[in-house]
Amino acid sequence: MKEWREVPRTTLCVQAREGRLYVFLPPLHFLEHYLDLVATLETTAAELKMPILLEGYEPPSDPRLKSFKVTPDPGVIEVNIHPATTWQELVQNTELLYEEARLSRLGAEKFMLDGRHTGTGGGNHVTLGAATPSDSPFLRQPDVLRSLLTFWQHHPALSYLFSGMFLGPTSQAPRVDEARDESLYELEIAFQQMPSGHNDQPWLVDRLLRNLLIDITGNTHRAEFCIDKLYSPDSFSGRQGLLEFRGFEMPPHARMSLVQMLLIRTLMVRFWNTPYAHRLVRWGTALHDRFMLPHYVWEDMKDVCADLQAAGYPFQLEWLAPFHEFRFPVYGRVQYCGIELELRAALEPWNVLGEELSSQGTARFVDSSLERVQVKINGLTDSRYVVACNGRRVPMKATGVKGEYVAGVRFRAWQPPSALHPTIGIHAPLVFDIIDTWNGRSVGGCTYHVSHPGGRNSEIFPVNAYEAESRRFSRFREEHTPGVIEPKFLSEATRAFYEHGAKPQPMSPPPEEVNADYPYTLDLRRE
Repeated sequence: MKEWREVPRTTLCVQAREGRLYVFLPPLHFLEHYLDLVATLETTAAELKMPILLEGYEPPSDPRLKSFKVTPDPGVIEVNIHPATTWQELVQNTELLYEEARLSRLGAEKFMLDGRHTGTGGGNHVTLGAATPSDSPFLRQPDVLRSLLTFWQHHPALSYLFSGMFLGPTSQAPRVDEARDESLYELEIAFQQMPSGHNDQPWLVDRLLRNLLIDITGNTHRAEFCIDKLYSPDSFSGRQGLLEFRGFEMPPHARMSLVQMLLIRTLMVRFWNTPYAHRLVRWGTALHDRFMLPHYVWEDMKDVCADLQAAGYPFQLEWLAPFHEFRFPVYGRVQYCGIELELRAALEPWNVLGEELSSQGTARFVDSSLERVQVKINGLTDSRYVVACNGRRVPMKATGVKGEYVAGVRFRAWQPPSALHPTIGIHAPLVFDIIDTWNGRSVGGCTYHVSHPGGRNSEIFPVNAYEAESRRFSRFREEHTPGVIEPKFLSEATRAFYEHGAKPQPMSPPPEEVNADYPYTLDLRRE
């Protein structure tokens, strides 16, 4: 005797709502069944002359199906466009996307209250693979992925030139060598286990790198190189042979986006033909010291382009100039006695703080109160002149060009209630002085304000680029400490002597800053 059991079935739900007819599609396992169902609905709607709206489950995954998705994300609209098989198709898709966004009054850039020109914060994530997982270059030849990881680790500029404002170990796309010192050691062991040449074990790459390409919390999706969809045995959606580059921010122009794609495509071809096998570099604190400054980021990109050109790929450094100016805008320049001083924006990692109780529950704040600027000097005679910021000597480093020196200044721009070292106050404005050590006088300099120096802080965002530019220019002044340097670095007895009517005399410049951890940056928070 047969035993009858109830089996749950998927059903088609039809509902009249707000004067329209909605059809909720059920989940299906095969694309053919989904297409048959949609075709039947279209035929029915045509015969009844009744428009219907489809909602419900999306079509099942199938390599023959191309689709794009528009998804609301916090602060941005996420658009996942369909893959391109040729460069011409990629150019067409990218330019069309930017044009349609412009017609919809959307953009990939914004202006902050102080006039800074930045991206929207949305990612320009690049996904590489093939039509089928078996054709993926990362599964067929794991040397390509190993070469990309090694080359990216050797050139921090690839991580910082194209990223957004939120970077560092707690960002959404941290580097493999950020925050965890032992990760490089473990990664080198994984590279030793990775086969060279053709690979007939597609699951091996995922098993070797899954626990290394992660953020500090172990999240595999929040990594600079995301292999969630490479060949994970967990689910069918994870076995697509795809590698996602998550360290790119959406640039403001379509051609800038295409240059990013071209760089990745060039590196892919270069490593497919010639693998890049070298030991990983222990950057240490230099990663967040030297490579936070635009000068060294640009010098690193010169090495990247030189490597590609030496391999026979004519990728030009000039193509990346818009990224450099957009990422590191100039705040201002002054010139005194044949010495030019330039202030330019630099990078500063943001740290996610510990958990705190808020009105809506537990929250974790991000400390964005720290900022960094780059000071660049041309025509400096190092035996005579030094540079000081707020009375403290800036550790200027020679760039290899005669008379050219560069350094960074890290300071607290504003004081939020939750921050690292909340007892340290605001350091702005920053007063830079070019000090003549032969007579103890400041021969020139400038002043940088983080807000309007007259107190006219704006409450609305700039309406266009001209208003944003005027706000930026108003924060830079050609003002410095005039005349003889005030003797604030002298002893109390000497200071009291001056206060009783003695005429101030030229004094020696501020003592040189010594910071073994961050030798390229003056941190105003340190005593």
